[in-house]
Amino acid sequence: ALYPHLTVFENMAFPLRLLRHPKMSNDEIYRRVTEAAEVLGITQFLNRKPKALSGGQRQRVAIGRAMVKDCKVFLMDEPLSNLDAKLRNQMRAEIILLRKKINTTFIYVTHDQTEAMTLGDRIVIMKDGFIMQVGSPSQVFDKPDNLFVAEFIGAPKMNIAKTNLVKEGGKYYVTPFGSKILVDGEKGAELKKRGYESQEIILGFRPEHTVLSKKAEGACHATIAVNEMMGSELHLHVVTDDGSPVIIRVPTIQLTDKEREEMVAGKDIYFTFEGKVMHFFNPETEVSLFYDAPAPVEEKPE
Repeated sequence: ALYPHLTVFENMAFPLRLLRHPKMSNDEIYRRVTEAAEVLGITQFLNRKPKALSGGQRQRVAIGRAMVKDCKVFLMDEPLSNLDAKLRNQMRAEIILLRKKINTTFIYVTHDQTEAMTLGDRIVIMKDGFIMQVGSPSQVFDKPDNLFVAEFIGAPKMNIAKTNLVKEGGKYYVTPFGSKILVDGEKGAELKKRGYESQEIILGFRPEHTVLSKKAEGACHATIAVNEMMGSELHLHVVTDDGSPVIIRVPTIQLTDKEREEMVAGKDIYFTFEGKVMHFFNPETEVSLFYDAPAPVEEKPE
């Protein structure tokens, strides 16, 4: 909130005049305000009043008002929530550049996961006042600790299915939607290391990691319910044979014009996903199987 009767300069100088440190002269106040305005790119607006500014410019003035006090930490509580989509994207980029310029800690509260993923170096995901996970954007996306984090991060949200983890001949398989898919790579090795046996699990796989395939062993059959054209990609909302909903993100560049036209409601398709992109959760605790049980301690030779 800016004071409508004060200029941009006076709005930014107000906290310094209010504090009025004994040794802070008008020259010092002028220096701090002009330096902050230069960093924010609002020097040409210093003599204007808030009503003559755009929403994004007002946001920068508000940030500048905090900057002049040489704060150690900036607390930002959903600062972009009242802006339209285009301006929100612009201000998000500006805040990223601003943070690099002033090299100060930002604690940024948001319900928008896109803001959290693009702005944050370290993300704290909370639910009902409890911390669900703390980590970098890549950690919370690639290695969610629990089902809540897995579904919260990512758009569209992660596909979830109750299924079975099957151990056969030293290898692991999952059996969602009547299919049987090998769990290979690091995920399979980690399951073996932790000594898991066949059991019920909650399987998670992301729409962007799901690929269309031809009818083959391991492929899942489904019927298209809704086709959302997003420009560079299609969001296919499909229903599997057991009635489970699944979302598939398909880049349009991978499809011919004929294939794109055929992706209509009622069309039968097959899809699959690799073991390395699967996520496994305990159906009772909803905690990742990779965190639900401690890794076994290697036995030392006698």
